[in-house]
Formats: sequence, structure tokens, C-alpha cells
Amino acid sequence: MSKEYVMGLDIGTTSVKAVVFNLLGNVISEAEEMITSYYPKTGWVEQDPNEIERLAVQAVRKSIHKASIQGDELLTIGFSSAMHSLICVDSKGEPLSKAIIWADGRSNEQTDKLLQGEGMKFYKRTGMPIHPMSPLSKLLWMKETGYDPYRKAAFFMSIKEFVILKWFGQRVVDYSMASATGLFNRQTFQWDEEAMTFVNIQKDQLSKIVPPTEKLTGITKGVSKEMGISESTPFAMGAADGQLANLGIGAILPGEVAVTVGTSGAIRQFAKSAQVDKKHETFCYAFTEDFSIIGGPTNNGGIALQWLKELLNHQGSFDELTKEAERVSPGAEGILFHPYINGERAPLWNQRAKGNFFGVTITHKKEHFVRAVLEGITFNLYQIGKALERVAGEPEKLFVNGGLARSSLWLQMVADVFGKEVYVPESHHSAAWGAAWTALVSIGKVDSFEDIKKNVPMGSVVKPNGENHQIYLEVYEKYNKVANDLSEYF
Repeated sequence: MSKEYVMGLDIGTTSVKAVVFNLLGNVISEAEEMITSYYPKTGWVEQDPNEIERLAVQAVRKSIHKASIQGDELLTIGFSSAMHSLICVDSKGEPLSKAIIWADGRSNEQTDKLLQGEGMKFYKRTGMPIHPMSPLSKLLWMKETGYDPYRKAAFFMSIKEFVILKWFGQRVVDYSMASATGLFNRQTFQWDEEAMTFVNIQKDQLSKIVPPTEKLTGITKGVSKEMGISESTPFAMGAADGQLANLGIGAILPGEVAVTVGTSGAIRQFAKSAQVDKKHETFCYAFTEDFSIIGGPTNNGGIALQWLKELLNHQGSFDELTKEAERVSPGAEGILFHPYINGERAPLWNQRAKGNFFGVTITHKKEHFVRAVLEGITFNLYQIGKALERVAGEPEKLFVNGGLARSSLWLQMVADVFGKEVYVPESHHSAAWGAAWTALVSIGKVDSFEDIKKNVPMGSVVKPNGENHQIYLEVYEKYNKVANDLSEYF
């Protein structure tokens, strides 16, 4: 039987997606299972690791069924995962705690202390910004508060490591997920001894660090049967969703920058030299031994538009809402929106940041606010992009994906603000395709990561409007000045 399919399994924050592709990168089928988040206290955000493991099994099974293929037609499956989750696990591999995810802010106090003390030293060695999302900060909170699961834990791991442990009986973590802990030394590619001592954990409590092409075989019989795949199906470690989104969109060469905007957002670029930003505005995570990814994530992407939609009680679709903004010229006739409604990671790294409308007059209407929110999201990404430029050089091409990439108005806005051509893939499953491609590299079916560029189905190119670009440069200067003035009031 001819095997010509590959799967990317993407464990995100809001859902688990399993996507079946052919070898050209065309989507054959997809299945999505929604993840429940729990909010036990103000600022706390947790998820159930056992629930997510079950959802992952279901997603694989459903995507195979939807593709109308046999499980043994799958060449391989690659993992993608959201970063920064932390679970306390006992010696038998059972969770002692829920997964504390990136959005959790319980370690605000510890983060403040780190920033005033030894934090920058750890940032320079690990590339992980000092922020409550970091497992380093979370572990410090656990240590200082006497968190019971922390005191009893045999191991500490992310949700991806937990799923792999359940399915393969191995404790392994790839370079990028390790980088995202704040405990990984980028120079040695080992766990950082000083960081571990700082949060009072031992090396054997952390997983073995392996490359993204590490092959995983011997999935437990019960799980493979539930999924409907062959027990001999090889899996690949894969990487974090950010790195794989860049790979899956084809943004892998110098000067090629990926912009992803879903609920949250990020702007990222691969680089051969691992560097951190002197201003502490970007991350630098390992992908392979030769390549790192540099960039910054924002908490406030589509969530800001969703918030506005609910605030305005808009009953129509998002397309209808954004269409209203087309009636307004660039600059939203003077309204500026700083989109920090959900705290902020890059470029501020301040979970206490607050959103703001500036310049509102009696003549402004609904459409002006919609335009201002879209522009605010874009200016925030541009600001992160300027920080990225300091470290990695000026971008030449922008590759854009995520939910907002379905809006033609927003895509033109990105092209106009950045003054660059924007390339958009036909599929919005870039992280899953990056995971699938990594798995193909792992089994030797394809020769290199770079070869993916021939296998990313792309849509049309959006070209910038030079006149609008000049307008936006002036508006951005004002946006930046107001943002700086606001920061002392957070």
C-alpha cells in the first residue's frame, strides 16, 4: 500500500488539532478538540493534562477517519505544542497539579524580584524573557509559597512532555520547548545549573534534551489502537508552535519574518547566531543546534477585536465588523488604540499593562474604533518587529498567518505599516505543517528543513501602498510616544 500522508499534531492553548497532509503540504483533513481552561483564582489559568492527552488521541482518530485513509498509510506524525506550560508529576508519571499555562500570572511578584535582581543574568544565558509565563518564574513561586505539588514532585514537565510520557514512556524534551522554560543554557545546550539551583530543583527532575528530529517509536498498544494507527508508526519530537509556524509558512531564510495573529500573536525570524536583545524586548530560543528563532509574542491579537465586538454588541460576523473599518482612512482620524487589554508580553513584558484609546472626539463612530483596534494590533506587532530588527537585521519579506490573515483589510494594513510585501499561505495550519515536515526530515523522507519552501501552497502577494506607509510611519511615532507615557501608570 502506498504511504503518502503525514500528520501534524498541534497541542495549542485553546485546542488540540490533528491535520493530515499530503507531501505537497495540501490539507487532506483536520480535526479540532477544544481545551477547557480553569481559573481557580484571579490571574491563575490552568488546564487538565489528562484531559488534553485524551483530546489528542481523539483528534488523531477523527482526522484519520475524516481523511478516509487507513492508519498504516501515515508515514509519520510530528508534534507541535504551545510553550511555557508547567506540570508537577509524580514518580509514576501521574500529574500532581494541573498544567499551569503561559497565560497564568500568579508569579507576578517573583517576576518583579527577578527583574530587580538576578533576572537579566538568566535572560542572557537562556534567551527566555523574565515574565510570569516563564516556568522559571512559576517554579520560583512554587518554591516561595510552599506549593504542595512542587514539594512532592518527582518531575517537572510541559504538556507536550506529559503526552509523550503517557504514549511512549519516555521523558524527553526538544531544544525549543526546553528553551522556553528559562532553565536551558543556549551556549551548552544543557540545563542551566545556576537556574536549577535558584528554584531548588535537580537535573534528574527535568527531561532529557533532544533535537526536534528525534524519532519516537513503540507507542503503547492501547493508544495506537484508539487512534487507529499502526503500532510501528514513527513520531517525531517536533518543536514549539512558534518555530514550527515559521517553518510551515516557509519563513526560514535570513530576512524572512513570520507574523502570526490568532487570539494572541507573534513576530519571529530564524537566525544562525543566537542573540538576546539588550533592552529585554525579544526572546531567543533554540530550534536546532545551528538555528535559533528570535522574536516576540503579544498577548493581544484577535482577542482585542473579539473584546471590541462584544463591547459594541455587534451581532454580525468578524468580516462584517472589519468591513466597517474600510470606510475610515489610515490613522482612524486621530484615534490611537494601545491593545494591552490582556496585560502584555513583548514589547513591554508587563503583565500589569492596560489598554487605552487616545484621541477620541465627539465625531468618532463605531467604524473609527474598529479601525483603531486593527491598527493598534498592527502597530504593536510593528514595535516588536523594530526590536527584532535590532538583533536580526531588517526584514525583506513578511509571511503572515493566523485567524486575522483571513481579513484582506488587515493584510493590506500589515503591508502598509511595515512597508513590505506580505505572503500568505493557503492553509492556516502552518505549525501543524511544520511539525509534519520535521517528522518527514526525521524519517529521511525529505532531505532538509529548507526544502519545505517548495511545499508550502501560497496565495497571492499583498503589496504595500507607499502613500499609506508614510502616513502610518507618522501615526506610529505618536502611538509610540503615548505608549511610553502610559507605562508609568500601569
